[in-house]
Amino acid sequence: MQDVTDVPKRNRDAARLKMDDERLESHVKRAQELIGNDTKEVPAFWINKYKKEAAKNWDMFYRRNTTKFFKDRHWTNREFEDLAYQEGQSKVCLEVGCGVGNFVFPALIENPGLFIYACDFSKRAVDMVKDNEHYDESRCKAFVCDLTQDSLTDNIPAESLDLVSAIFVFSAIPPEKFAFAIQNIFKVLKPGGAVLFRDYGLYDEAQLKFSAASDKKLESNLYVRQDGTMSYFFSLEDLQSRFEAEGFKTLKNEYIYRETTNRRLELNVDRIFAQAKFQKPLA
Repeated sequence: MQDVTDVPKRNRDAARLKMDDERLESHVKRAQELIGNDTKEVPAFWINKYKKEAAKNWDMFYRRNTTKFFKDRHWTNREFEDLAYQEGQSKVCLEVGCGVGNFVFPALIENPGLFIYACDFSKRAVDMVKDNEHYDESRCKAFVCDLTQDSLTDNIPAESLDLVSAIFVFSAIPPEKFAFAIQNIFKVLKPGGAVLFRDYGLYDEAQLKFSAASDKKLESNLYVRQDGTMSYFFSLEDLQSRFEAEGFKTLKNEYIYRETTNRRLELNVDRIFAQAKFQKPLA
């Protein structure tokens, strides 16, 4: 497993902050201690139940929170230049795990040359996408799909997509189902098409909170929240090996470091995300 301390840090704008070496070393040491001491086992019955009921638990999440939980992702064009509009150029993209459209609608507004397929395994979330005032079937098609068992080609022609965005979605999938999900995506991408990936990175503060609770760990780097939804934390080595095993070429794979501040509690929180770009080979 690749150590976070071995990965170069970036600081492209004011919103992304990198930890200094001393702070990063301290954070990694604390993370390793917390994770190493988290040895309490969740009974196998509950592990299987959480995995089996993943779609149900996310559907209940959206019933409780509707469209109010996640903020719109206006940062994606900045992070992934492939999504930026270029005059006279059109692209077709799939957003997997679209939720209620926090990626879809900002992307459509900012890039008039983009058509987006949007899928989620929560029917409730997909219905909210369709009910959005900005939903236009001439530019977007939303449908229910469990990426880990339903074929994307039932709704999308094979090898027809320029891009697939996978933003904070694979972390909600049990690791043993990653391979099918990646193969599923591979089939609908054009040769030369790319997956734009961002998700929770190893030693992110959220992982440390799970470990501190000592009763949330299902297996290595996989945890369960109070509401039954799951969260997996990726090392770069783990992430790259999984996509390359299914035929993808790695174009970019790095950690993004961000320090956030809780002003009310006067606490600094170290966030670590894995961000990558994987390409389907031309031949």
